[in-house]
Amino acid sequence: MNISYNWLKRYLDTDLSAEKIAEVLTEIGLEVEGFEKIETVKGGLAGVVVAQVLTCEDHPDSDHLHVTTVDVGEGEPLRIVCGAANCRTGLKTLCAKIGAVLYPNGGDEEFKIKRSKIRGVESLGMLCAEDELGIGSSHAGIMELPEDAPVGMSAKEYLHIEDDYLIQIGLTPNRVDAASHIGVARDLAAWLRSRGIEARVKWPDVSAFAVDNHDLEVKIRVENEQAAPRYTGVTVSGCKIGPSPEWMQNCLRAAGINPKNNLVDITNFVLFELGQPLHAFDADKIEGREVVVRTCEAGTPFVTLDGVERKLTDKDLMICSAERPMCLAGVFGGLDSGISDTTTNVFIESAYFNPVWVRKTAKRFGLNTDSSFRFERGVDPNLQVYAAKRAALLMKELAGGKISSEITDLYPHPIEDFVFDFSISRARALIGKEIPDETIRTILAALEVKILAERGDVLTVAVPPYRVDVQREADLVEDILRIYGYNNVEIPSRVRSTLSYAPKPDRSKLMNLAADYLADNGFTEIMSNSLTRAAYYEGLTSCPAERCVRIINPLSADLNVLRQTLLFNMMEAVSLNINHKNGDLQLYEFGNCYFYDAAKRSEENHLAAYSEEYRLAVAVTGTTEPQSWNVKPAKASFFTLRAVAEKLLRRFGLDIYALKTDPVRSDLFSEGLTMELNGKRLLEIGTVSPKIRRMTDVKQEVYYMELNFDLLCKSTKKLKITAEELSKYPEVKRDLALLVDRQVTFAALREAAFAAERKLLKSVSLFDVYEGDKLPDGKKSYALSFVLEDKSRTLDDKTIERVMSNLVRQFEQRCGATVRA
Repeated sequence: MNISYNWLKRYLDTDLSAEKIAEVLTEIGLEVEGFEKIETVKGGLAGVVVAQVLTCEDHPDSDHLHVTTVDVGEGEPLRIVCGAANCRTGLKTLCAKIGAVLYPNGGDEEFKIKRSKIRGVESLGMLCAEDELGIGSSHAGIMELPEDAPVGMSAKEYLHIEDDYLIQIGLTPNRVDAASHIGVARDLAAWLRSRGIEARVKWPDVSAFAVDNHDLEVKIRVENEQAAPRYTGVTVSGCKIGPSPEWMQNCLRAAGINPKNNLVDITNFVLFELGQPLHAFDADKIEGREVVVRTCEAGTPFVTLDGVERKLTDKDLMICSAERPMCLAGVFGGLDSGISDTTTNVFIESAYFNPVWVRKTAKRFGLNTDSSFRFERGVDPNLQVYAAKRAALLMKELAGGKISSEITDLYPHPIEDFVFDFSISRARALIGKEIPDETIRTILAALEVKILAERGDVLTVAVPPYRVDVQREADLVEDILRIYGYNNVEIPSRVRSTLSYAPKPDRSKLMNLAADYLADNGFTEIMSNSLTRAAYYEGLTSCPAERCVRIINPLSADLNVLRQTLLFNMMEAVSLNINHKNGDLQLYEFGNCYFYDAAKRSEENHLAAYSEEYRLAVAVTGTTEPQSWNVKPAKASFFTLRAVAEKLLRRFGLDIYALKTDPVRSDLFSEGLTMELNGKRLLEIGTVSPKIRRMTDVKQEVYYMELNFDLLCKSTKKLKITAEELSKYPEVKRDLALLVDRQVTFAALREAAFAAERKLLKSVSLFDVYEGDKLPDGKKSYALSFVLEDKSRTLDDKTIERVMSNLVRQFEQRCGATVRA
């Protein structure tokens, strides 16, 4: 939403600078995302002043040039050579002094005034025509100013040229009341009044509204009152199409709208002034002089302003004539009913449409307009008549029209104020500061909140319906706080807290534990939308499309289902980073995944078919160790991520060797493995398949792990942390090289080792794997390291040899291993 500083000051008398207003708007919840200075005349006419020609003589070496002396209001007069035919003694004009920069005809090419010689005569400036200054198109001669023009005054001051400032507000969906200059002025006025500064919003005067004749009566009929709770209309006849005045065009350009003609510009101007969308129909194209607000039969064709034919549904509210649909209510006009170059008679529509109806229609047809943006969020239901009067008066003033009907206002069920109880003491408790009663009451009055009754410190309040986001006590407390100022709530010097006992397992605590571990090891957290595109799941077997939870009214085709896996969000983040030349990534994300199972659907419980699972996703790609003078670059691999996974599981107290490990069977991975805990899948880890990488345009290998975090948390429920004294006796380390069949795993060897010796064997680790020409076919060599320890004595050679012999015997019997010399 673009707010023009000059336009805003039409409705609020304030000495606040544009910079200060931008600061205040952010403070009161209307976050300023952009701030830009706009020059009405490019360059601002710096160095151009009012001047008077003291003498004017013919140039000695030219038949059309003049040599003049010019008073610019400072020091000695300047000698300037001028070629204008109207240059003469005594003339007051505008002079550009040396150093001034002009932009002729308002273009981008600059022209700098320098000391120069023209046909041998030195010239110390330039007497200017309108087009040379960029303030007009005339080049008939230099500008002629009245005799009372003060010599030496800057041209900017004399011509009343004001620079403007564009303040770009990032409106949150709940603050549609601020989607206009009046709305922003209203919030600023509340902020000023809360600080003891008298400030009132100056609404445009519509008291001059009067019907000139009844030559253009249009009957209005609303058949669907639910979809159109209020519908207002008025006609203006005898309008003349033409350009709107410069001041209106400047306002619209500042709002990001290209001026079109006076009638269309007026409806856009009122939209950005008041926040009330209007629609202007060519009254001569309304068959039967009747406007009917209704739905049409499903499949009815309708051509919108963009020339596209759309098939209507019976849920699309339409503005129709007696014979045909003319407009998608609150969304988009029709091709044949709007204002054209031949329009003379206008029907002005000013309505309040049901936000749900407008949103569904807009999303159904993929249309997003300034009108639908406001109607979807809820416009002020009490503004329609005022906006219609404002537009009619402007058409009368700027297009020469006549108001040719009474205002028809169909509002059978007025929308009431939001009435609820508000406790001042509870507001103070929520805010965390003792704000005086008088300050709270002042803010309430500034926000146009009426106090209907009082019971002690509990007030019964009525909030006007244009504040669709303030319908309960907590909402009003938030409103008071933003006007009072978050920065005015001091940070306490003491911290008061109470003991609280979290359930075990405490998922939040375990999340922080996992996040700390990953962040400490160089991983970066991402956060993504749970909504994703259904196209990702088409053709997948591990995450079939029929298991997607679908959105009834999706924001777009890219956000039409809830995710079944965090993988696609992760791959989108990887793709984005790679496209920005950041291909070495270590990322993680926590988030819910959602599932639909039609087999579980029941009439008794409509939610039985839906489930969700909280997961942790981790991904690595690129290099994990950048190249430097003493380190070679290390590329990420499956084992990079597996090491992270194993350490993370150990951090949660899991015995990774107690998990059942199998090759992954998922079309999300080209290879990898799954780990199961108590018969349930705990995690999948592997190399992302080329098919998935192609979906997100990622060319390099990505290694990905997705972990059922809820299951991991449950596994810690019985986990107990114990401490014991360090052993006084030394450990003993022994190594073995074993020749085994290629299909034998380290896990099988480790299991055999602990089956042979549980008391003295402390750990088994694998430090080398070899497969090569020197080994028999189908064989591989494992080098294992064993740590032995007896906490009651020092191990002797005899005991160690006995243990190692038992280990070798178990390896031979259970795994078919032989010891390599």
